[in-house]
Amino acid sequence: MKKNEQGLYIVLLSIHGLIRGQNLELGRDADTGGQTLYVVELAQALAKQKGITQVDLITQRVVDESVSPDYARPVEALGDRVRIVRIDAAPDQYLPKEQLWDHLDFFADNLVNFFQENNRFPDILHSHYADAGYVGSRLSNQLGIPLIHTGHSLGRVKRSRLLASGLNAEEIESRFNMSRRIEAEEQTLATAERVITSTNQEIAEQYELYDYYQPEQMVVIPPGTNLNQFMPPTGEELESELYHVLTRHLKQPDKPIILALSRPDHRKNIVALVEAFGQSEQLQKLANLVIIAGNRDDIDELDEGAQEVFRTLLITIDRYDLYSMVSMPKHHRRDQVPLIYRIAAATGGVFVNPGLTEPFGLTLIEAAASGMPIVATEDGGPKDIIHNCQNGFLINPLEPLSIGESVLKLLRDQDLWHQCSASGLQGVREHYSWSAHAKRYVEVLKPITEESERLVRKSVVRRQHLYGDRAIVSDLDLNLIGDDDSLEELLAQLRWQRKRSYFIIATGRRFDSSLKLMKKHNIPEPDVLITSGGTEIYYAPDFSFDKAWAKHIDHQWTRHIVKLLLTELPGLKLQPAIEQSRYKLSYYFDPELADIEEIKQILYRDEQAVFMQTAFGQFLDILPQRASKGLALRYVVEQLRLDLDKVFVAGGSGADEDMMRGNTLAAVVANRHNEELSRLTDVERIYFSLKPYAAGILDAIEFYDFFGACRDPRTNEEEQHD
Repeated sequence: MKKNEQGLYIVLLSIHGLIRGQNLELGRDADTGGQTLYVVELAQALAKQKGITQVDLITQRVVDESVSPDYARPVEALGDRVRIVRIDAAPDQYLPKEQLWDHLDFFADNLVNFFQENNRFPDILHSHYADAGYVGSRLSNQLGIPLIHTGHSLGRVKRSRLLASGLNAEEIESRFNMSRRIEAEEQTLATAERVITSTNQEIAEQYELYDYYQPEQMVVIPPGTNLNQFMPPTGEELESELYHVLTRHLKQPDKPIILALSRPDHRKNIVALVEAFGQSEQLQKLANLVIIAGNRDDIDELDEGAQEVFRTLLITIDRYDLYSMVSMPKHHRRDQVPLIYRIAAATGGVFVNPGLTEPFGLTLIEAAASGMPIVATEDGGPKDIIHNCQNGFLINPLEPLSIGESVLKLLRDQDLWHQCSASGLQGVREHYSWSAHAKRYVEVLKPITEESERLVRKSVVRRQHLYGDRAIVSDLDLNLIGDDDSLEELLAQLRWQRKRSYFIIATGRRFDSSLKLMKKHNIPEPDVLITSGGTEIYYAPDFSFDKAWAKHIDHQWTRHIVKLLLTELPGLKLQPAIEQSRYKLSYYFDPELADIEEIKQILYRDEQAVFMQTAFGQFLDILPQRASKGLALRYVVEQLRLDLDKVFVAGGSGADEDMMRGNTLAAVVANRHNEELSRLTDVERIYFSLKPYAAGILDAIEFYDFFGACRDPRTNEEEQHD
């Protein structure tokens, strides 16, 4: 196809949602989120670039009385050389993206007609999200036009988050057409010349889940930020009414502000920042802490997860007696956020993002554009931001000491503070402004349109199943951990087989304790993390908490009564607070003084619905009756739609026993606690490895031919004998 000699004609495809040039209805529904604003601003930024003569943002035409007539206009000019073009696809009604799949072929044919009628075909197609990827890949193959793609979110990742919300696999499929979406994403990856992502982590941890994943295809171009809203302080901010609102409860309001701004979500890990502040007398002398964590009228009216975050924050503030040094305002408006950054910057403060993981890190860019040095989690997008801007430090979010030390460096050294502030301002302009984004974008496009750089595709073998069809399950202590060399070999196998097999960790440890241990031994994030003895379930890639499971096990659970009944019982001692959780009471027990059967009778006589489990001869966990590692595992297996006979469980203590009984493929590693697992010796289906730790797991994987036939070879022998 002949290229346009006068300059590039770029078509952006963003089909679902409601898109117009002014007054975008952000947040109206699930389809009118950040993507709609992104594609409008991208189109406008590209049109200003040299060598581009026309940018069309093409979306669906919506004729529906329930929405503005703006969305029925076939063409809307956004400025010189840039417009929104609306193409007919669905019936005359506004449909959510999940219901558009049957109409996308009509959209594609109508779009070809539009190009033909205008006697002009684009030099490049850029699809946004899976539905546009489907249309873009079809047109690219039909017309020979190069395709680039931005996923915004991915079906395989979204499915994990939906499972965490309590939906099962069948509900997800019926409501979200997930198999069609994932197949469209595979087809798009098989067609696109380039895939544009926001961070390197997105490439390594999300796209890697796909059969057509090819790292050479991926290019990181961080999204642009509107720098007109975020700017350095002028000096007048400390006279504003908002400044006095933020600092009215502080004893010394003129000190620098350590600022955190996020949702009240456990993954944001704000408590670790309060811990860091509370543990450091130097930080308390030098600065105040201001936490902006959403809006609230009454904590009890928030959802359960947010309630738990605020309660933990208040307990931590109380523990370290930080009342006159910490401010946690109840309300703020979105339009006040730029001023909040400027106020903190004007005090000589530091912005901290201690999240367990941070896919991109928009708040870090906003803070940098406001002149604030930053301290941020080493997991995810902040790596790229601090590499590009050189304006702060990466920290281990699980180590409060690491957080505190990094903040202190910036507060103690004014030269370093000013250097980071200036470097951040320059870095944001160079890497995160819309002009920088568009410039880099054109650099990526040019060799593709000139056909001087084509992607060499590798041969791909498609998996038989859309999702993994088997799972490996293991505890952490004395199972995965204990032999570093064997662990490294095991993890290499798991990475190699990641697309076909789920990796699940089930541990008695709390969530935060589990993450610390995993990080220490370089164990990657599992697909599912079952913690606190089976009372909490988290899903990759961002530790989404399964609220449905928590609601299920809450049935007849009265933790405070259980604790009261066991107070001062001989041979029992509560473990430290760090080992306790809402649905788990953990004790040390002395088997010479404490009789487990007697403890059961005490609780049962009081009609307490509990499950008890012991581990390593000294630990006792008391859980809700509906909770255990085995029950949690079976819930997860049902959610993932796996067969239990394709689930391999490696155990080493009594707490693993109910995971190993039944239809799972099970193995006991050689370093097991013999007495606790002695009852399993009579279970013929369990394999007892002669090797310890991860070496025993590798031995059992080979015994069961887990990545091949995935079955107990002794079953074959019995069948032949019969």
